[in-house]
Amino acid sequence: MLSFIKLDNIPVLPKRENNLNKFSTYLVSSNSTRGLTLQWKYLPVLQRNIKLYESRHEELSQFFTQKDKIVEIVNFWRKVVLNESQLLADWEPRNKTQLACEHLASYFEEKCYWAAKNLCNGAIDSWEEYFVIARLLIYNPLKLREILAKYQNSYNANLETYVSQVLINNIKFSAEINRFSRWRLLYKKSDLELQEALKVLGIVEPEITQIIFARKYFKQVYLMNKVKNPARSTGKKWVAPDEEDFEKSVQYYNVEKTLPRTPHEVSANSTNVTAKQIKDWMEICIKALENYPKSILPKFSLEALQSEGFEARAELQTEMADVEWEGIFTTEEIRDSRDELVKKVNSVLSEKLQVMKSDHQKILLLYYGLGLNQQQLAAKLKINQSTISRYLAKSTIQLLETLAGVSQSQAWVKQYVDKWLCREYKAPVHSDLIQAALVSAVKKLASEEREILQLYYGQTKEEHKIANINIEETTRRLNKAKNHLQEKLIGEINIWIKEYLEKWLSQHYKYLVKSAIKNASKSGDEEMTLEEKVSFLERYVQN
Repeated sequence: MLSFIKLDNIPVLPKRENNLNKFSTYLVSSNSTRGLTLQWKYLPVLQRNIKLYESRHEELSQFFTQKDKIVEIVNFWRKVVLNESQLLADWEPRNKTQLACEHLASYFEEKCYWAAKNLCNGAIDSWEEYFVIARLLIYNPLKLREILAKYQNSYNANLETYVSQVLINNIKFSAEINRFSRWRLLYKKSDLELQEALKVLGIVEPEITQIIFARKYFKQVYLMNKVKNPARSTGKKWVAPDEEDFEKSVQYYNVEKTLPRTPHEVSANSTNVTAKQIKDWMEICIKALENYPKSILPKFSLEALQSEGFEARAELQTEMADVEWEGIFTTEEIRDSRDELVKKVNSVLSEKLQVMKSDHQKILLLYYGLGLNQQQLAAKLKINQSTISRYLAKSTIQLLETLAGVSQSQAWVKQYVDKWLCREYKAPVHSDLIQAALVSAVKKLASEEREILQLYYGQTKEEHKIANINIEETTRRLNKAKNHLQEKLIGEINIWIKEYLEKWLSQHYKYLVKSAIKNASKSGDEEMTLEEKVSFLERYVQN
């Protein structure tokens, strides 16, 4: 990575030596003792894509080896962007069009720099603002495609000059009516974009959720006090908020954070935030969002783009976050352990079914295998419906008891809850089914139980330092809250076990019915009526 210092108020644009760099790097800024500098940073996914085409596309490969073929390379990616319906070669990536947009955006980074510099009159603040405006346009795949589609070879200017003029016009338009404001940027961006921008900036949970929650109420106050203020003329710049706006925002935040619908990461910390903290958080948001164009390609998801109305094809992500289980399993071991558990469940359930009474087996087979309801079963088997219901309930209870013996939730739930409270209470992993259940359970606890958890695990206060509560009472409340969490988690696990059993029985018996009927008739089960199927399956169970 090469960097260059500025010679005047505007940082110097580093050179990109070859065609590969011109279509696979993007600008990042950094502050040093010598002032603001710019650097070209490689984007691995774009480098890999170029290498792929160099090895498989003979014509494009030749373009990349010749410095004077830059126009041909630009036109190649432009045609890809504008012809989304084209057939893919077997070696081409499925997100070919998206990558083509990214190659062109990388190339037009220089045009953004020069468009901003030509309009800023040497003022560094203006240059930074104009540069962000230009990049927001280039990195919007829909806008970029629109620019490319409007360009025609009949124009007197070439494509690069045309794009430069579009950027200049866009900057002039935004700057002339003062629409582009850092506070407008903060207000307009979606929660998904802000969440990912904060992650790129290095902010982590639970602060990310707290910041997004704070912005929600800041936006409400800012909209009414500043944007919708009758004193503000339409089209004028979105002015900076004042201290009163932050004071009002913090009032909403501190009141709303105690409500059940509030995100757990917010309610887990009972400490009231201050107006200064809200202000600092909003400045962090702006900083993260101003870096959004610099990070959109490698970091931002399809969901974040779509939340802004964009349409783009995202590169498939095959990596999944593995949940650490007591820190003793590798990813492969976790997978093996899970597979062994599935095999064990299949085995014990199958064995339990085999030793059930034939009447119970018959009802289960017809109920889950053919999908007959209790009323239909009663009519077909000439048995009272209450008997059918009793048989099903008894069979289900036996199977649930068998599954409960496998899961042994009573044995591990207490230890899991204790570890979760200590490790993940302030920033739970919502994608983890058990942790999500615990977050939901916390919200259903009594207010004094939630409060003690917030003080002890949210603020990590020691027992003897919790105000107005002695150690014995603190211990009692903590144990009570933990016991309730354990009970609720076990209840949720029992619901999961029941749902799992229903799905397992349905899949098991449907497969059994299909196989049995297929073996009985060469032409398939279409030749059997429902009555014939019932009669056949009754005999099948007896045998």
